[in-house]
Formats: sequence, structure tokens, C-alpha cells
Amino acid sequence: MRRLWPLIVAVVAVALGLLFLPGVFRGTPHVTAVPPSVPPTSAVHDSTAQTSTGQNTQTHPGAPAAAPTPPAPRVTVDGPAVQPPATDPHAIYAFTHVGMFSPAVRGLVPRVYVPNGKDGTVSVIDPQTFRVLSTFRVDQEPQHVVPSHDLQTLWVASDKGRQSLTPIDPKTGRPGTAIPTADPYNLYFTPDGLHAVVVAENQGRLNFVDPHTMKPQFSLAVPCRGINHMDFSPDGHSVLAACEFSGDLLKIDLQARRVLGTLHVGGMPQDVKLSPDGQVYYVADMMANGVYLVDAASDTPKKLGFLPTGKGTHGLYPSRDATRLFISNRGEGTVSVLDFERRSLVARWRIPGGGSPDMGSVSPDGTQLWLSGRYNDEVYVFDTRSGRLLRRIPVGRGPHGLTYFPQPGRYSLGHTDNYR
Repeated sequence: MRRLWPLIVAVVAVALGLLFLPGVFRGTPHVTAVPPSVPPTSAVHDSTAQTSTGQNTQTHPGAPAAAPTPPAPRVTVDGPAVQPPATDPHAIYAFTHVGMFSPAVRGLVPRVYVPNGKDGTVSVIDPQTFRVLSTFRVDQEPQHVVPSHDLQTLWVASDKGRQSLTPIDPKTGRPGTAIPTADPYNLYFTPDGLHAVVVAENQGRLNFVDPHTMKPQFSLAVPCRGINHMDFSPDGHSVLAACEFSGDLLKIDLQARRVLGTLHVGGMPQDVKLSPDGQVYYVADMMANGVYLVDAASDTPKKLGFLPTGKGTHGLYPSRDATRLFISNRGEGTVSVLDFERRSLVARWRIPGGGSPDMGSVSPDGTQLWLSGRYNDEVYVFDTRSGRLLRRIPVGRGPHGLTYFPQPGRYSLGHTDNYR
């Protein structure tokens, strides 16, 4: 027995070693690490996280995080392999209904931020009293006020003169130090939160930068002139972008960093918005005076139809219950209302005495539509139930990309009112 004792000890030691090897102990599942900027899977009621290799990895509260899964052997966006929070491709706005606020914005006082392009200022409005609370200076030609992906910052995009992105703290409504940024006409964020996308309209590029520091990461040249607005596919892997100066629509693969196809529509395409069922992109065209319907499932952009809406068609905003699309007609002072299910127009609201409704947001409770009056130096507030104009609020000169913040949604994809 004494001779067998060393052998017994050795066998026991080997067995214990195998028991605690990673993957052998069944009570410790593998967990893919996720950067802090990406909402956890628990926030979207999804029990699995999908890696870049397509494997479903079970998550477990309190389990230790292993190293990030290596990226798939293909060209992808920089950073660790991260799957965006799950979005039902047939219910794109399922997380943006009334009351569905992210914990990141709970307790914030609602404010409306209006970039006054010709003044180089931003006006801050109390939506309860319709009163301008303050106006502060930013760099020349502020175009849009854009909520960050993590909903912690508002960015003012100024694309003339010094050219910069100015952060606003939504807790205080006050600006921070501007970050010099080349040609920031507009700003978007990839669904995984790894990149901010600076839409450099005059450069003809999409410049991908760090979403927090705005330091450059990489850039993509586009084969069109005047790229300005875009929206993401249901899976977040591609975008449909509008180019107003050449009259083109581009389908861009964000992972492969290449243009998949181009559709020339002529005119001046403007805002782009995905339908709630994920089947159609609506594209406003300021010269064609209506919206194009573009197939969202096709690898290259294909036109499905066109709906005339009014002169100077410009901005597109889904209702809070995602049943209607509000369409601003800047050239005639009206707002057209489209029924998503029927893909047809059901109403037109007129501004008494005329106006120039441009960009804006739907209120968090869905009862109001706020739009800047680009050439009238004012802001319009519509009742979304009756279509009646509730207020005209004087602001600075040339108001443009207005945003109402905070809004329901898990994260922001950019522009003035694009949440998921």
C-alpha cells in the first residue's frame, strides 16, 4: 500500500487540475467582454451575446470576463468584436416608445437645443414654458445638435471657420471646450458605440472618430458630392446615405468599409429614415418635393416608389408609437403625415402665414413635433394629434438641426432624432 500511495496522490492531483481547467467546470460559462460604451445584454432582455464568429455565448451575472473574442478573418471596423444590442428587424423603434428612457438620462430636465447657423450660437428652450432660457456662442455655422451614443453628451457640429464639435453637458445645458474637427456637417454613431461618424459634406468623406474624444480613427471617401444624412440597416452593418449636390443615394457596408452601390435619383436628397418594419428607407428630396421609397433589403439601393409631399421636402420624424412619419416641407411651410402601414399620406398641416420647417424632434410623450424655422428665425411646435401649430418661438438667425433631449431609447445613432 505504501508503494501505491505516491501513485494515488498523483492521480488525484491530475484529476483536480482537469476539473478546474477553463471550460471543464460547467458552473463557469465563458463570457465575452463588452466595452462600457455598449449597453449590456441585460438591458435589452437578451440572454445571449453573439461574437464576431457567429457563436452565441451565454452570459451569467457575476461571472468573470474572459479576453475579447478575436475578430473574424475579414475586414471589420476597428476595436473588439462587439454585437450591437438586439433590435427586432421588424420592430425598429420598439425601444423608443413613451416612457422607455435609458437609465443614462433618468432625472434630466428636458430642454430643446437650437443651433442658430447664421449667428454661431445655440439657444436653449424650456419645452414646458416655451421660453428661451439661454443662448451661448459656438464656432461658426452650427448645423446640428446631436446626442451621443451613450446619451451623456450633446455635440454641436460647426462646419465653417474653425470647424469643431462642441460638447454640451445635458445635466447643466452648458457648453464645454470645442474640439477641432474637419468639416463636421453632421454626426452619427455606429450601433455598437465604437465609432462616431463625422459626415464631412464638403470633403466628400465619412470620417470615423473616437465617440468620446473625437480623435481620428479611419476615413472613407465617397463617390458623390454633398453627403449629408443617412440611416442604418436593421442589423447596423450598413447605411443608406444621401448626397444632395450630386443627387445620389449610397449603400455603404460599414464593416467592409466600402460602397456597395449607388442610385442616382437627381434632385437634392436630404433626410433618410428607416421604416418601423425594416423594409423601406424613406428619403426626402428637396428638389423633387417628396419622398423616395428605397428597398432596405437589397444589397444595392433600389427605388420602390415616390410620394409627392410638398415643396422643399426636408426632415423625417417617426411618431412616438411608430405608426406615422412626419415630413417637413421647408419650401411651403407645411408638414405632411405618412401612414407607415399603408405607405400613403394621410394629412398635411399648414403653418398660418407660412414658414420654413426644417429639422427637429418629436417630444418624448409624442404629443408635439418641434421643428426649426430655417429662414424665419423661429421654432415651430405642432400638436401631433390635431396638427395645430401651438407656438412660434423666436430664436437666433438661421436655426437648423434642433434636438429635444432627453428622448426614449437605449442609445443614439446620431443626427437630431435617431434612437433605437
